[in-house]
Amino acid sequence: MVDVMTQPTNFGFGEEEVLLRDSARKFFEDKLPVDQLHTLVAGDSDPHRSLEARWRPELWQQMVELGWTMLAVPETAGGIGMNAAAVAGLCEEAGRAAFPAPLLATINATYVLAACKSDAATRALEQLSGGASASLALLNESGSLLAGDTDVVVRDKMLHGTAAYVQDAQKVDHFLVKARDGGDIGLYWLPADMEGLSIEPNAIVDLTRDQARLQFKGVPAVRVGEKAEVVLKQAMPAIWTLTSADMVGAGEWLLQTTAEYARVRKQFDREIGFFQAIKHPLVNVMIDIDQSKSLVYNAACAIDHEPELAIQYAHMAKAAASDMARFSASRAVQSHGGIGFTWESYIHVYFKRQMHNQLLWGDSAWHRAALAELLIGPVAA
Repeated sequence: MVDVMTQPTNFGFGEEEVLLRDSARKFFEDKLPVDQLHTLVAGDSDPHRSLEARWRPELWQQMVELGWTMLAVPETAGGIGMNAAAVAGLCEEAGRAAFPAPLLATINATYVLAACKSDAATRALEQLSGGASASLALLNESGSLLAGDTDVVVRDKMLHGTAAYVQDAQKVDHFLVKARDGGDIGLYWLPADMEGLSIEPNAIVDLTRDQARLQFKGVPAVRVGEKAEVVLKQAMPAIWTLTSADMVGAGEWLLQTTAEYARVRKQFDREIGFFQAIKHPLVNVMIDIDQSKSLVYNAACAIDHEPELAIQYAHMAKAAASDMARFSASRAVQSHGGIGFTWESYIHVYFKRQMHNQLLWGDSAWHRAALAELLIGPVAA
């Protein structure tokens, strides 16, 4: 008899996972409430403002001391090795707080390093367990997610070329870089302050993150992964799932904030939440968030319990969450009326984070196309 229950109850989200989620929510609410967040990242409305990263490194150090950078690190590398559902819960709370820190970037790098399964990757994971931060430098100028596409090459054991769309590049200590060495594509680990490496910040819409283009001009690096295609096939479901969890958290904040506003803002002698033009779209937002959240935790659970289905479920989660991100953000702005379009409103900080996330690592159209190809095969030209 075949056991059809391949996933644990509640996607493996038990008491420890709930405790982590609740403590993370309290930490974010206490350490950087939304008014302080707005002052930190949106204190300057000048469109020509400098591109430096706006964050609080001392709060990041507190997150390190809480062990959050160790959550996804395997126990064999000195980490905690919690399940992906627990990590998704943490990322959801980071999204709810729109927290400016390299948490998601570091956890994403953790999953790629763990998939490398090499001694050098284990040593890199031990650095993350010790509190180091990292970001992935996997994309070329076109933003291609194909494992074979890279503009970084290895010559004389040195990295040359460029990597684009690197998240939180000004905040992290290390980079994990995809590079071509002859006919092979490998993964390389290096400190962010290496000579020959320049970080060129991009102007992006998201105020809670920074993004950059990396220029490599003869930079030594340690090879930690031999076959990038195999490694990324295993790691990308986690990256898509955790990015989706961030969007779910931000969507929940937008929904709750907008619902509260609709209960107090009056028009025509009634709270605006009375009118169907407000209440019905908000109900649709709630439905989209619930659907996205279910898909996120289903995908997270599959990473640990059904790895053969992890890619399929992660595509589903990222596609749904990306659509939800756009919808939740637009309804929040519209429902807040004239104030929703102002810089002083907190809404735009979350709106911009959602707009960045929904494109990051593939938008909904790309993931649906990838899902269709996975399930029914390539579409004939």
